[in-house]
Amino acid sequence: MSAADLVRKLPTVFNPRHVEDHKRIIQFNISEPMYAEIENGACRIATGVAVHPDVTLTMTDADLEQLLKGELNGMTAFLTGRLHVDGDILLAQRLGDIFSVGKLA
Repeated sequence: MSAADLVRKLPTVFNPRHVEDHKRIIQFNISEPMYAEIENGACRIATGVAVHPDVTLTMTDADLEQLLKGELNGMTAFLTGRLHVDGDILLAQRLGDIFSVGKLA
C-alpha cells in the first residue's frame, strides 16, 4: 500500500477525542501532497496543498509508510532528519494519538 493510500485511510483510524473542537489541518508533503482536515469531530482527506495548514510534515513516501504503519517512531524520524515539521510541533507530536496509525498496517 502506498503512502497516499495510507493517508487516504486515516479517517478510518481517527480518534476525535484527541483533538480540540476547532479546525485543524495537517499537510503531508510527499510525492503526492495531501492533507487531513479535522473539524467537528470528523476527518477528511484532500489531495494537494492546504492554504493554511496547522502543521506540515515533509518526508519520503517510504518513511511516511513506515510511520503510518507504526514501524518508524516519529521522534526518531524527526531527530534523524527523516521527518521535517513546520508549524505546530505539539500537534505533530500528538498525531499518534489522533490517528491509531499502527492499525493501518
